[in-house]
Amino acid sequence: MIHPVASEPSGVGEMGPLATGAVPDTRADAPGFLEVRGLTVRFGGLVAVNDFSMSVARGRVHALIGPNGAGKSTTFNCISRYYEPSAGTIILDAEEITGRRPHEMASLGVARTFQNLELFSELTVLENVLVSAFLRTADRREAERRAHAALETVGLDDRALQPAGDLNLARRRRLELARALATEPKVLFLDELMAGLNPPALRDMIEFVRGLARTGMAVVMVEHIMQAVTELCDHVYVLAFGELIASGTPREVVSDPRVVEAYLGVEDDG
Repeated sequence: MIHPVASEPSGVGEMGPLATGAVPDTRADAPGFLEVRGLTVRFGGLVAVNDFSMSVARGRVHALIGPNGAGKSTTFNCISRYYEPSAGTIILDAEEITGRRPHEMASLGVARTFQNLELFSELTVLENVLVSAFLRTADRREAERRAHAALETVGLDDRALQPAGDLNLARRRRLELARALATEPKVLFLDELMAGLNPPALRDMIEFVRGLARTGMAVVMVEHIMQAVTELCDHVYVLAFGELIASGTPREVVSDPRVVEAYLGVEDDG
């Protein structure tokens, strides 16, 4: 279903400006173009995603939307290699990377957040981001510098020594984003990053993601909040029952009868 903006306690709309020290230099002419061709995922006799293709451009925001159970997160999981696709090809900057493992995908510049937050609750906010920062350096001081920069970017550096489990939902989502940014991604997948944010926090996050795209990063979102999709996205892909049913600009897809039917169903004339 398409979610309205949910409420969240005040004081969470604190996303900082896009700091150059925390975001990789992914200019429009830098590598980072991603193509997915014929992606198919089978779980036994169930086809969760069938022959899905997508083209992701640098400096653009793309969305993957659809009803619950449409196969959106499964698609994300296959591209980031948490699932093994049954068929299909993944190409990054003209190089096929289909068989790479998750840590290799991260090294190549493919990062993601998770729909269900995957934080180390007992570790501090800084330590959570350090885990990611060590992907690019083995030097502790350099990793700490990168981690602090990522936290400053998302407005959490003043909470660096706080246990991650003590953060509220909105700040935990920003911590998840900081961990992804610390890996210096070329392509960033955001799985329902904006769920649960109040209007000010949602506005902050929309502007922040827009800023990431302006650096040249390719961004792909799974999102149910249509305000974010319509305001942010250059191109939208719509899945239903694992099938691509529509593709185009936000305006084009929301007026497509197949999309309306997938979300709302059709009235029984009988």
